[in-house]
Amino acid sequence: MSAAPFPPPLIRVRNLRVERDRTILHRIDWTMRPGEHWVILGANGSGKTSLLSVLTGYLAETRGEVTICGATRGEDDWRELRERVGLVSNVLTRMIEPSEPALSVVVGGRSAQLNLWADPSPADRRRALALMRRTECTRVAKQPWCTLSQGERQRVLIARALFSGLSVLILDEPCSGLDPVARENFLRMLDRVGTGKDAVPLILVTHHVEEITPLFTHALMLRQGRVLTAGPIRETLTSANLSALFDASIRLRRDRSRYALSFV
Repeated sequence: MSAAPFPPPLIRVRNLRVERDRTILHRIDWTMRPGEHWVILGANGSGKTSLLSVLTGYLAETRGEVTICGATRGEDDWRELRERVGLVSNVLTRMIEPSEPALSVVVGGRSAQLNLWADPSPADRRRALALMRRTECTRVAKQPWCTLSQGERQRVLIARALFSGLSVLILDEPCSGLDPVARENFLRMLDRVGTGKDAVPLILVTHHVEEITPLFTHALMLRQGRVLTAGPIRETLTSANLSALFDASIRLRRDRSRYALSFV
């Protein structure tokens, strides 16, 4: 009996190069497969945001190939493909009208729309509430956006991203601005989103190893627009790699499946 073939990758980036006034990304090669949850680490200016912009279709590559869920940019309709990749970013929070109810923000995920200016249909309302239960924020469903805390906004945006039935969810520094207790509660919720029958593959972009929970299986480290290392987290997340990543002498500690670092 022949061995079962590997499933096609969710994301495959080959020889990706992005140039504007300077070279932003240099020959990025990276593959994400079903069942994997990735962390993207890097200092400010390392190319993390540019890579996310390429994946979500907001930044065009200079050369290279980007394939998501079997569709390749330049060969397939990228507008439809963008709906398969959810993005939760603080940039979105500034684009939502202060008076927009949280539930309407979630419903807007159906058509990748911000600020509905209309009452959701009963079916959309039911689905939005179900997703808000999943992200543990139903109590704010009727509240206007301007009254929500940072943590509540992140939960609402995740529910919004899940509305469209996406294949990959990217979280761009979602714990920024959260206090320690809110951060831990948020990360536990995120673990539940990434596991179980309706699990969604996650990509977490962060500066902080403390935010890497046991859910995450792989790490991609970017340094000055290049891949420093990529692969299983137990092989890539090391003191030596973090020291090279941040140009500092760093010691990584692991305690009860969570991480912390200190400077030597």
